[in-house]
Amino acid sequence: MRTGRPKQPIKLTSKERSVLQGWVRSHSTRQGLARRARAILLAEQGESNLEIARLVDVSNATVGNWRRRFLEGRLEGLHDEYRPGRPRTVQQEDIARLLDKTLLEKPPGGATHWSVRTAAEASGLSKSTVQRVWNALSIQPHRSKVFKLSTDPLFVDKVVDICGLYLNPPDNALVLCVDEKSQIQALERSQPMLPLGLGYVEGITHNYYRHGTTTLFAALDIKTGEVLAKCNKRHRHQEFLAFLRHIDANVAPQLDVHLVMDNYATHKHSKVRAWLAQRPRYHVHFTPTYSSWLNQVETWFRLISQRAIRRGSFRNVKELVKRIERFVEHYNKTSRPFAWTATAESIFAKLQRLLNKINGTED
Repeated sequence: MRTGRPKQPIKLTSKERSVLQGWVRSHSTRQGLARRARAILLAEQGESNLEIARLVDVSNATVGNWRRRFLEGRLEGLHDEYRPGRPRTVQQEDIARLLDKTLLEKPPGGATHWSVRTAAEASGLSKSTVQRVWNALSIQPHRSKVFKLSTDPLFVDKVVDICGLYLNPPDNALVLCVDEKSQIQALERSQPMLPLGLGYVEGITHNYYRHGTTTLFAALDIKTGEVLAKCNKRHRHQEFLAFLRHIDANVAPQLDVHLVMDNYATHKHSKVRAWLAQRPRYHVHFTPTYSSWLNQVETWFRLISQRAIRRGSFRNVKELVKRIERFVEHYNKTSRPFAWTATAESIFAKLQRLLNKINGTED
C-alpha cells in the first residue's frame, strides 16, 4: 500500500556527492547547510522523507522542501535564500547629518558634549537611532582621554636611557624605581561597611572622618618585583634622604644601584645631590617631565591603592601604616616583575600618532 505521493529519485554525480560529503564533515560548515547535505545523501540511498526527518531531527515537510530545492537548483538550491528584510527607514543623508553635528558642531545650551537626547533633537532622528549609529561607529561623546605632552628638551635621550635600562639592565647592578606617594589619608568611614553578598556589592558610606596623613616611600626592584617601602609623616628632602639611607643599608655593597626617579624638587635637593655624589655606585636616571608613566613604581602604587588603601577604614594613621606594611610584606612573598615590553621606538611612534591627531594630519 502506498503511503504518499511517489518521490522523484535523487541521483548524484560523483562531484556533487564529494561536495555534499565535504559539507557534512567540515567543522566550518553552517549547521543548516550540513543538515541539508546529509539529508540529500540519505535521499540518494533511498531513505524515505520520514526516516530522513528522524535522522536529521527536522520535520517531514522540511525534508520535502530540501528535496524539491535540490532537484530544482542542485547544490546551489541548498544554500539559504536571499531575504531582503524591511526597507531602511534612516537614509544615508540622515546619518551624515548626524555625524556632522556630533563631530563638527558644538552642542546647544553651552553643553560640553553631545548627548543622545540633544543629538536626536538637533538631527530629527529618534534617540534609539542616534544610539545605534554611535555604537556602530564607536562614537562616545560622553567620554574623554587625558594626556599630557612632555616639554622636556631631553625627552628623547631620557626615554632611550630608561627603556634601555628596563630591557637590558646592567650586570652586577640593581635597578630601583623610586618615588613617594604623598598625602595618603587615614579615612574612617562614619558607619560600618555592608559586606559583599549574593546579588549585591559591598556597601560603603560616602562620608568619613579624617585622621591625618602619611607618605609612602617605595623602591621597586625591576628584576624581582620586590618593594622596599617606608612610611614617614612628611615628604621633604630630609625624609627622602632617610629613605636613601634605608636603601643603602639593604642593598649589598658590591652592587651598583641605578635609581629611576621623577623631577620632584625633593629628589634634586642640593643635600640629596651631595649624598649621591659621595657614593659613586649610585647612578640616577630622571624621567622626562610629565612622564611619570615611565617609572614602574607608579604601577605598584596603583596596586596598593586599589587593594589596601582606597576601600579601607582607619581609625588613625598608625592603623593605616600597619595596613601598608602588612600589604608590602605579603606582596614581597609572591612578587613578580612587571613585564615591560615598550621600546623607545614604539613610544616615539605612539607619540607621533598622538601629534598627528592633534594637528589633524592623521591618515
